[in-house]
This record gives sequence, C-alpha cells and structure tokens, in this order.
Amino acid sequence: MELFADYTLRMVALGSATLGLVSGALGSFAVLRGQSLLGDAISHAALPGIALAFLLTGSKVPLVLMLGAALAGWLATLAVMGVTQATRVPYDSALGIALSVFFGVGLVLLTFIQKQPNANQAGLETFLFGQAAALVHQDVLTMAGLGALALLGLAVAWKEFKLLAFDAAFGASLGLPMRRLDVLLTSLLVLAIVIGLQTVGVVLMSAMLVAPAAAARQWTDRLGRMVLLAMFFGATAGMSGAFLSSRVERLPTGPTIVLCVSAIVLVSLLLAPNRGLLWRGVRAWRNGRRLRGEAVLLNLYALAVHHDRRDHPHERGVLDAMSPEGPTGPALRKLAARGLVRQVDATRWALTPQGWHRAAQLARERSIAAGPATDGEAAP
Repeated sequence: MELFADYTLRMVALGSATLGLVSGALGSFAVLRGQSLLGDAISHAALPGIALAFLLTGSKVPLVLMLGAALAGWLATLAVMGVTQATRVPYDSALGIALSVFFGVGLVLLTFIQKQPNANQAGLETFLFGQAAALVHQDVLTMAGLGALALLGLAVAWKEFKLLAFDAAFGASLGLPMRRLDVLLTSLLVLAIVIGLQTVGVVLMSAMLVAPAAAARQWTDRLGRMVLLAMFFGATAGMSGAFLSSRVERLPTGPTIVLCVSAIVLVSLLLAPNRGLLWRGVRAWRNGRRLRGEAVLLNLYALAVHHDRRDHPHERGVLDAMSPEGPTGPALRKLAARGLVRQVDATRWALTPQGWHRAAQLARERSIAAGPATDGEAAP
C-alpha cells in the first residue's frame, strides 16, 4: 500500500523496475558474448555526453541529457571497434582506453561547468553515483519510452541477435550483415545504459547489466528463459532496493539496488539446480558414495568368482584392505539396506542373488567401457 500511496517511492520503484527490465534483457547478450566490460566502458563514456548536452543546450531535461549520453556512449563503442579492427590493440585494452579517456573528459567538463556562474548546473554531479530519489513522473516516462524502444528492437531482431551471440560466422555465411547487427545490438545496449544513469549512476551501471544476466545464466540453458529471468531479477532488485532505501534513513537507492541484485547473484550461484555450488557439492558427495559402494560390490564379486561360490562369505578386513578409500563399514551397510549384500556373522559379508546380478552387470559395463583387449582377445 505504501508503494501506491507514496509518490516518491512509486516513481523510484517504477524507474528502478524499468531499469532492471531493460538492463536484464540487453545485458544477457553482453554476458553471453563475453562483453561484460563493454557496459562499464559505455556507462563511463556517457559522462562527457551529459556534460556536453548541458553546455550546448543549457537544459537539464532528462531526454536531452540521455540523448547526449547515448551519443557519447555510441561513439565510444565505435571507437573501441575501430581500434580493435585497425590495430593490434586487444579488445580489453581498447575498452580500458575508451573508459579512462571518456571518463576523464567527462570529469574535466563537469569541473568546468561547476565553475560557471550558472545556478542551473547544480545536480549534474549526481550522474556519477545516481540519485534515484530525485526521479519524477517525466523522468520515468522518458525511461519507459527509451526502454520500450530498446526492447522492441531486441524483439524485432531476436533471431539475428541469437546468431550474433552464438555463431556469428554461421550468420555471416548466410549473408546476414553481422557487422551492422553488432552495431545495432551495441546501440540498444547504449539505450539500456543511459536510462539507468540517473538511478544508479555511471559508476554502478555496469552491475545492473552484468548481475541479472549472470544470475539468470545459473538457472537455465535456454536463451529465451535466460532473458526473461534476467528481466525478472533486474526488476525485483530495482523495486527491492527502492523499498529498502525508503525504509532506512539516508540509505542511497542506487547502491542498495546493486546490493540487492548482488544478493540475487549469490543465491543463484549457491542454489541454482544445475550449476549451484551447493547442489554441485551434494551431487559430488552422492556420486562419491555411490562409487564407493560399487567398488565394494565389485570386490565382493571378484572374491566370489575366485572361490567359485556366489554366496561365499568374506572377511570385512579383506574388503577394507582392498578398498583405497579406507573402512568399508558404511558402504556395506548401505548395500545391505538395498538388499545387495548380507552380513553372515560379526565380521563376514556375502553377496545376495540380487547383489550378484548387479555386480556382474557392473563388471560387464566397466569391461565394455575399458574397450577391447589387444590381439583380438576379449577384455577380462
């Protein structure tokens, strides 16, 4: 109810959610293409565009400043592409050069503007770290309009962008203009960045591009689902950060949003079903326990074959000596619970008929996996 009743909170939450939706969708392609640092370079390069737009127009209208930021970010991206293609400078070095040069120019221009006798220049420095609490209805409408334009472009060229992300060489062989598609996708990425500068600022904007996509990648292997999840995670982080910052006095909204999306990434890294570190550890533990049980079962099988009796009992000390993992008591108890072995007395164990068939099956599988023996003989 507070979200609907409080105008400031409503504007901040809507603006942050819009930022999360757009940056999550476009950031997914940046992450998949290994261009996560491109967002950082573009966001820093947008600063001189904001300053120049103000110097040329004397206006702080959000659309004017965003257009200036978009133009500067787009020029920085073209500069990076041109440097990497025309010289031997690697891609990451070109990004670092563009980031530092454009950001340095932006700081110089901001310093120059602040020294001018013009009271209208107040507030431009907030683009460094963002000031989401200053969002008004017009700002949110501008963000929504530019964000809708970026998402529309993504939807129209969805198939082409998929080829660009996964197999650009195949797309080129089909006659698609992959160079132009690269420029188009980067332009949409620039739009996603500039709409978030007022919310989280130049310094933190790269996190909004990378983090939702990185979190979504842990949950799925399908591009469509990844983009939708990244949009959901971005919007959730935006609204959560806006709400938390409204509840705690003097808590900045932009950094809080970044902390929320970082928490989502941490949860995804730990708990995602396929790639989560926690579940991966559980699977590794289960696989290790299964392999130890199979090794004990095969040892019992080998001893039974040696004695020409399927139910011949064997001392646990012998099984312990044959096992490189150490004592076999826990594995024997697990096998007994499954009905594969039985305890004859205090120290001896034997295979059950079911255990014999299972052990023989494992022996055949491992013999086949080992491949045929040399000289045309069958593998043991």
